[in-house]
Amino acid sequence: MSRYLVTGCAGFIGSHLVEALLARGDEVLGLDAFSHYYARALKEANLAGARLETRFALVEADLAEEPLERHLEGVAGVFHLAAQAGVRASWGAPFARYVRDNLVATQRLLEAASAAGVRVVFASSSSVYGNAEAYPTPEDTPPHPISPYGVTKLGCEHLAAAYAAEAGADVIALRYFTVYGPRQRPDMAFTRIVRALVDGTGFRVLGTGEQSRDVTYVADAVSATIAALERARAGAVYNVGGGTEASLRDVIGILERLSGSRLQATHEPAAAGDVRRTAADTSRIRAELGWAPETPLEEGLEAQLAWAAATVAPR
Repeated sequence: MSRYLVTGCAGFIGSHLVEALLARGDEVLGLDAFSHYYARALKEANLAGARLETRFALVEADLAEEPLERHLEGVAGVFHLAAQAGVRASWGAPFARYVRDNLVATQRLLEAASAAGVRVVFASSSSVYGNAEAYPTPEDTPPHPISPYGVTKLGCEHLAAAYAAEAGADVIALRYFTVYGPRQRPDMAFTRIVRALVDGTGFRVLGTGEQSRDVTYVADAVSATIAALERARAGAVYNVGGGTEASLRDVIGILERLSGSRLQATHEPAAAGDVRRTAADTSRIRAELGWAPETPLEEGLEAQLAWAAATVAPR
């Protein structure tokens, strides 16, 4: 049994990671600020299972302000998933929040983890690539983020490299490619689609619907995250992709068939910062960590649809 710190523990991926660690017998200290980006009720529901475990402890705190040294005592590693998410919301005045919650918070965590000699696995994003030069996209592709959010994620990667070079930090960066599944954030497309199908409400398609993503089921993202902490070489950067590239139209078609309902869709212009396509080259993580995604797209979408049907969206 080991003890781990999970930041952003009440979020989508974070809550699944907490449950996976608890299921294998580990202790988990979860830290979350419960920011107002979406309803707190959803985050509380995400942690409902974990709160039943005596091996889970929750600290409600802001990484940009909280003294972190005491939370690192006795931990075997840190999973740093806390961040201000969302490409579309990162433009304009809200960017200050992204700088604070992504860059400042990560810098403070790296400072404390470096002093404590604790490995950190950091949640980066495929957004750092922007509209990439090659598909599938390997990790050595020059990053060109086209959103302020992507810029902050790349900035966090540079911070990790700086702390590794000058303070001996042991940091692994995972570039997640469109993670989906039960508990996905309410602002993300798959959640809005399944909710619209379940509730009979409308869905706004931003752009033509031909934009495509390499999509990753949340359980596969979690297994990659744990593998990285246990087996990755220091300073490594890995793509975490599900191996299935699908357009928004493809996903809508699968979900309509699974639900037996027709989506009431309207079309609007594409959002600033949304890339045309993502496709992960996962050769590195497969070779070095022995990781591979296991969940077919239709199976994952069926699980997310069932989750939406069994839950009530907060008003």
